[in-house]
Amino acid sequence: MKGDKDLQVTSPAPRDVWRTLLQSDSRAIISQTPEWIDCLCKTEPYLDATRLYETARGRKIIVPMVRRKGLPQALATEASLPHGWGIGGLIAEGGARSEDIHAVMADLADRPVLRTTVRPDPLGADLWEASVPPDFVKVPHLTHVLDLSGGFKSVWTERFSSKTRTKIRRAERSGLVVECGTEGNPVSVFYDLYIRWLDQRARQRRIPIALARWLGRRREPLRKFESVAQAFGDACRIWIARLDGQPVAASILLIFGGNAVYWRNASDKESAGSTRANDLLQRLMIEDACDAGCRYYHMGESGGVASLMHFKSRFGAVPYRSFEYYRERLPFTNVADWVRELGNRIEEKLRFDPGQAKV
Repeated sequence: MKGDKDLQVTSPAPRDVWRTLLQSDSRAIISQTPEWIDCLCKTEPYLDATRLYETARGRKIIVPMVRRKGLPQALATEASLPHGWGIGGLIAEGGARSEDIHAVMADLADRPVLRTTVRPDPLGADLWEASVPPDFVKVPHLTHVLDLSGGFKSVWTERFSSKTRTKIRRAERSGLVVECGTEGNPVSVFYDLYIRWLDQRARQRRIPIALARWLGRRREPLRKFESVAQAFGDACRIWIARLDGQPVAASILLIFGGNAVYWRNASDKESAGSTRANDLLQRLMIEDACDAGCRYYHMGESGGVASLMHFKSRFGAVPYRSFEYYRERLPFTNVADWVRELGNRIEEKLRFDPGQAKV
């Protein structure tokens, strides 16, 4: 497969061009921003490998991308984006076109690296499926997205299920006090709840707590959330529900342009009891996203977990089937999948409960 020789490529992409394209693409989300790439590289061993493409006609396209550092090019991997860091794909004026996708993916297929991975916006899944060259391997994903058109009143009455509205009303009468990260260190509060959730899950599944904590901190290090909160300021909103003054649940909402992302949740079920704290947090975050002028509320990958899919659908989120695309020069994936499967046998027992988003 040969890329378009008329494409001019600059990498890393100039930040001014990158930000201009972000403003012109209504589907752009926070994980496609320069600041997000900076957080990723600060947290994990990656370098900014974002690529700016310019066609012969002057059209500009950005692929937010990182490269694993510390390896020779022939053994390096490039991803848009790595696992756990959300959506990459393309940014272009007016949104990606079929010819943009085909030309860029053909060029990426020629990269002299071990493996190249692209995970695009699920809302554009049909366009990508029709445009990606057949040489790429496809990995299926199921992602839930809530349409916020019409504002919160419409979302509440037309998309929330009646049972969900009832649960939220009960939560409002349960004595919960909710704040949007206004006091103390909200990242620390969220992460403490995350550790408590890991401990509870470990006890339920009879896993050593020390092992559960090690896996959880490795998968979701504290510095990841600290970096994102510091980089995005008010666009990173940590909602905390307290009962009798003690935190029992927390969720992170990320807002960029017309798109909101429900990024992470952590809760202490033993302390929260039957308060339905996670339902109340969702209601408040969705209303916040509507007030911010967002069109879509991304609830993240559902991973085929029935309880998680049901939780998201109760709020009116619709499942979108999409693909992650990769191409590799050696059978790297077979080995990586074997190693990952070994770890998953343990992590399966720590699978997220309803309310645990993973974008």
